[in-house]
Amino acid sequence: MTRLDAKLARILSGQYRPSDFIIADAKDPDMGPSITSCGPHREKDGTSKRNRTRAEFLDQIRAIVRQDIVDVMLMSASNLEVLSREGLFQDSAVKPTIRANDTTDIWVMRGATYNRHPSRPFRSVDLARVRPYTDLGLYSVTFNHDIEADIASLEAFAAFRADVAATGFTYFLEVFNPNVETGIAPDILPHYINDCIARCLAGLVAADRPRFLKIAYNGPKALEELASYDSSLVVGVLGGGAGTTRDTFELLAQSEKYGARVALFGRKINLAESPLAIVALMREVASRNLTPDAAVRAYHAELARAGIKPTRALDDDNTITEAVLKTAA
Repeated sequence: MTRLDAKLARILSGQYRPSDFIIADAKDPDMGPSITSCGPHREKDGTSKRNRTRAEFLDQIRAIVRQDIVDVMLMSASNLEVLSREGLFQDSAVKPTIRANDTTDIWVMRGATYNRHPSRPFRSVDLARVRPYTDLGLYSVTFNHDIEADIASLEAFAAFRADVAATGFTYFLEVFNPNVETGIAPDILPHYINDCIARCLAGLVAADRPRFLKIAYNGPKALEELASYDSSLVVGVLGGGAGTTRDTFELLAQSEKYGARVALFGRKINLAESPLAIVALMREVASRNLTPDAAVRAYHAELARAGIKPTRALDDDNTITEAVLKTAA
C-alpha cells in the first residue's frame, strides 16, 4: 500500500489528521506548454539563460521522489516510462501517476491561441500502454457554460471511463475553471463549478467515480460547500501560477483549513529557487506545524544556508499577491 492509499483510507473513514494531507507534485506540464514548462535552468546567483532540458527536468523528478515527502508524482506517460524502467518507483512510497488527457485549454504553446477557445476534449495517452507503469491517471474537464462544448467534454469523459473499466485503471478528476467568458457573475461562478462537479458525478456508481478531485481554489465559501457536500468525495486544490512563496504556503494552509485534503502543485514547486526545500516546508504547513509566515522565513533561511539567491527579498516574498487568498488571510 502506498502512502496515498493509506491516507485516502483514513480520510474516507473519518479519521483524518493534518499529517494525512496529501501532497502531489504536478510534473506534467510537457503535456501543455511543453518545452518552456520545464522551467528555467537557474544558477545559484539567480540568473538563467535557457530552459531546462528534458534530462534536467527528469533529474528534478528523481530528486523529489527520492526526498520521499510527496505522496503523488504526476507526469506525462513518456516521462513515467523512462523513470519506471530505471526503477525509480520500485519500493517507493510515492505513487506514480500520469496525465491521462490533454484538452485544448492547456495547449498554451508559444504563439498559439488554442486556449482562447472553449475547451475541446483530446487525449494522446493509451491506457493499455501505460498500465504496466501505473494504474492511476488524471483526467481533466472544463465546463464553460457552452452546451455543445460541455456535452462534448462529458461524452469524452464517458469514453474515458469505459477505457478505465476495461484496463483496470483508476483516475482522479481535475475540473478547471472556465477558460473563456461564461456570462455567469463572478460571485456565482465558483458555485456553478461546484454544481457541475456534483451533477457530472451523480450518475456514476462507486466503481466509476474518481479517487479524488483537483480543482481551483475559489475561496473558503465555495471550497467548504463542495468539501462538506459529500463525505465520499475527497477534494484537492491545484496550485495555479507560481506567485510568491507566501502564496504557496497560504494556499496550502487555507485549503486544508476549509476542507481540501489534497494539494497538487506544479509551478509553485517547479519554479521555486529550491524545490526540495519548498516541498519539505509544504509538509510542515499542511501538518499545521508551521504558519505560512514562519514557513516563508524558514525557506529564506534555507536558501541562505545553501548559497542560493532568492528571486525576491524576504518581505516581498512574504506578501500575499493572489486575490482569492487575501480575503481569508
